[in-house]
Amino acid sequence: MAKLRITQVRSKNGETRRQIANLKTLGIRRMHQTVEVEDTPITRGMVEKVHHLVTVEEID
Repeated sequence: MAKLRITQVRSKNGETRRQIANLKTLGIRRMHQTVEVEDTPITRGMVEKVHHLVTVEEID
């Protein structure tokens, strides 16, 4: 199954609780941290909610 490499590039300060919770659920705790997660519809939805804070790369 494909994976996504997600890196936080902007601060979560000033964001809503829901957006901060999405980052935490994705496993991102600090700036410039990179995580690899499975590419599922649920993960895509969480990334869409915080797309302005992260960069996403697809990994085969």
